Amino acid sequence: MSPRMSRRTSPTRIRRAWLTATTAAALALTGLSAPAHAAETPPPLPESWQQDPQTTNVGAAPVGTLGWTSPGGKADPADFTLQAGTMNGTTADRVARLDGVLPTSGVSKLLAEANRTVNTTSCSRDPFGTAPDPALKWCLENDDSTSREWIPQAMTGVSDAAESEQYGVGNDTNIQLYASYDNWDPGRDSNGNDVGDCNPDELEANDACNQKGVRVSFVQRRADGTVKYRHVLLGWAYENNSQHISFDGVHSAEGSTKPDPNVDMQNGLHAGGMVWYGHYLYVADTRNGIRIFDMEKIMDLDPNGDGKAGDEMGADTDGVKTTSNVQDKTKIGRQNNVWYSFGYRYVMPQVAAWKFKADQSNPSGSFKCVSTGAPKASYVSLDRSMTPDRLIMGEYCRPESGYPSPGRIASFPVKDLEKRSGEVPAQGWANYLPMSNGGAQGALAIGDNLYVNQSAGHTDPGNLWRYKWSNGVLVSNGTAIKTATGAEDLYYERGAQRLWSVSEHYGPAVNADAIEDGKSAPCLGLVCERVLYAHSKAQLDAP
Repeated sequence: MSPRMSRRTSPTRIRRAWLTATTAAALALTGLSAPAHAAETPPPLPESWQQDPQTTNVGAAPVGTLGWTSPGGKADPADFTLQAGTMNGTTADRVARLDGVLPTSGVSKLLAEANRTVNTTSCSRDPFGTAPDPALKWCLENDDSTSREWIPQAMTGVSDAAESEQYGVGNDTNIQLYASYDNWDPGRDSNGNDVGDCNPDELEANDACNQKGVRVSFVQRRADGTVKYRHVLLGWAYENNSQHISFDGVHSAEGSTKPDPNVDMQNGLHAGGMVWYGHYLYVADTRNGIRIFDMEKIMDLDPNGDGKAGDEMGADTDGVKTTSNVQDKTKIGRQNNVWYSFGYRYVMPQVAAWKFKADQSNPSGSFKCVSTGAPKASYVSLDRSMTPDRLIMGEYCRPESGYPSPGRIASFPVKDLEKRSGEVPAQGWANYLPMSNGGAQGALAIGDNLYVNQSAGHTDPGNLWRYKWSNGVLVSNGTAIKTATGAEDLYYERGAQRLWSVSEHYGPAVNADAIEDGKSAPCLGLVCERVLYAHSKAQLDAP
């Protein structure tokens, strides 16, 4: 889970167009004015932004060993216990209402209409540099490769989704998914005050001014050898102030909650890991737990596929017919009987959540980690080599004085996460990672072997560490494999025996002012192209 790029402090501006009356009153006391409300507005905070799950955050635990044993040593699995999110029932009701208004699309249709192309033959700018090439290296389209807004993190695929490695009525194969979070926008609280920064003119000038949350990209290698992909926005259903069902991008504790103005961290959903299992997508929510999305509920806001506004949608409980607009990239949700989605055709809604039962006492705004209590859900992966299938969850941590943990790791029976109530304990084991300096971006287990991706900044190749369990302790199982700069989450394609990941970096910054002003920095050096890549099992097993 890499830190976000720092930004300059920006002048105070008025809040976004969906400012609530409560906050507007607060603005009045400061002499600022709020934009007029549209006919339909989101509800007062925190419902639209403070989304489920929300683990209880308490003051940072005092420094000290805090239960620390040793690198690779045993940790307490009880700290990982999950409980059902508090809004699960309400969320399901809201999604059902959305389902009655908006048309849905299956994964097969979405893939058939994929509108972007992967270059599978060459990368003009290569994040591997001096590291040995993997078995496969796929380059994204230029705007995705160098986007400052969308930062790739998580990865999963059809091999996770089904034992047969086929999905849906079309028996689709050769599918990978990667997720990216919205890292950069002029509208986030970059000035450290209690109000947002984005005014209507800025929204109109640059759709990056919106905080869009997370998108998942569906990638498929077709029979003719080409690889196509399409982005899908993740959404959160809520009832707006007009009592209409609507949706927003996914957020969690979003807003001006930075405890340290010198640390610029993603407070919202970072999507550092995800697992596609059955028709559900499990996405790691760093400080809270897991969010669950439904592949069978993907909404299509442009069903005729012409990219124009005006497609007919359904009616909510008021009986009023609605339309959609995928041309306007500055709005989201239902506004004046028109549905918007930041310009994305497809939106996949959250249907449930699991949150940590223990209090969250990891220091906020920091990569330090405590050794007991609720962990961070920095990444998740699936292990189908064990019975039952298990979801692996682990932490991104940087050890330092008083906080020696390099991160903990544990697992859950993934089938247990399909229920929507009660608690799900970890499987009776947990370990500290063996890494002395921490920074795990993803971890994946195959039997008694554990593979861990670790990045090494913006300029150096990452490390793919190989460990194994011995008497309940994680120990080294070979030297690290040098890998991509900005290596991220891990996914195993079982049939092809390939270990997949995605690189996140897009090139060194040239001029901080240019970046703040939204100008693209030229690509210099080696770290300039994001790639999807796979190591073969033979590479993983090499001495």
